[in-house]
Parts: sequence; structure tokens; C-alpha cells
Amino acid sequence: MSAKKSSESTLNAAADVDAPTLRVHLWLESGGGMLFGLGRVQLLALVESLGSLNKAAKALGMSYRAAWGRIKRTEEALGEALLAKASGRKGYELTPLAVTLLKDFALWHQEVEAYALERAKVRLPWNVKPFAGPPSAGEAEPPRS
Repeated sequence: MSAKKSSESTLNAAADVDAPTLRVHLWLESGGGMLFGLGRVQLLALVESLGSLNKAAKALGMSYRAAWGRIKRTEEALGEALLAKASGRKGYELTPLAVTLLKDFALWHQEVEAYALERAKVRLPWNVKPFAGPPSAGEAEPPRS
């Protein structure tokens, strides 16, 4: 088969595929492992909305101990707290650093995803479509991190 026929065959096969959806999973690692990613974003967003690390952990299907460990590992790597005891009630609230991380990570993720989508449309034979759901702070996606 000639190179031209092979290329046409590949493009025709690609045209028969439903438009794939671009998914980008980004996280940051440090020497000690996971530093920050979508799972941490989800956990912090739920702490912010529920006011409780325990309730946030349960909402994500994880134990309090696992959630606490993830937060502590990130805090140790950053050298700053992400959660503070809520004043006047039980539970936790986000520190200014955590609020900034939630906002900036979501924006960074959107920027990278937009660039990846742009490049996929140039480089790949499919009409790649953007993902229409999470991650944005407070929206659920399967827990990871």
C-alpha cells in the first residue's frame, strides 16, 4: 500500500470515530511525592463549602485520616498551613494561601487545557472537543491524589 493510501485510510478511520473529549490531569510533585493536584483542589473546596475536613473526606469517599495526611504532606512541602481552626465553631476554614491555590490552580488548569485543545486540533485527525465538566473548585470528579 502506498504512503498516500495509508495516510488516507488513517484519516478516514479517524473521521469515523466520535469526536473525542480532551481530558488533562495535572499535578505537581516534590521530592516527597504528590504536592498538589485535582484531588487536593476537591478536598480544599469541600472543606471551604462544608466547613469540615471530616465531611469533606466523607464526601470524597476517603477517611478523615487519609484526608488529613494529604493536607499535612502538602502543608509540610509548602512550609505553610492550608487549613486553620474555624473561629467560633467546630471545623476548619481555608487559609489565604489555600484560597489563592484553589483559584490559581483552576486558572492554570484551564490555560493548559485550552492550549492542549488548540494543539490537538492542529496535530490530531479528530475534531477534539473540550471537557465540559470539572475541574473547578467545588465540583466533583473522582477523587485522586
